[in-house]
Amino acid sequence: MTAPKTEHNPADLVTVRVVTRHLPEHLPSDSDKFAFAYQITVINHNTFAVKLTHRYWLVTDANGKQTEVSGEGVVGKQPTIEPGESFQYTSGSVIDTEVGTMQGYYDMKTADGDVFRVPIDPFRLALPNIIN
Repeated sequence: MTAPKTEHNPADLVTVRVVTRHLPEHLPSDSDKFAFAYQITVINHNTFAVKLTHRYWLVTDANGKQTEVSGEGVVGKQPTIEPGESFQYTSGSVIDTEVGTMQGYYDMKTADGDVFRVPIDPFRLALPNIIN
């Protein structure tokens, strides 16, 4: 299917939803690090399919330490998301502090080969009840 030439940016019609949770069981009890899972749902509201080809994350802990993560696809996949459909996956991050943030983007491609970037707003990684 050919992506129609429209006045809107296709990235504006891709929604990224994030749910995070602390994973204390993923590290030894005497660890000074903190593990978090993040569940991502990518929803395609365009009238054409899009393929998630690349990810970029900037992870920042409460001390200001930044880690960049970049690579092809997500969780070993480069999913094609049909119009009106979604793709969901869960991944994780380990940071040095009880609170941190993640932000980044996905590069996506249409069947015509047009590439566009979907920004992912900052979201918080935090122990439960650490921030009121």
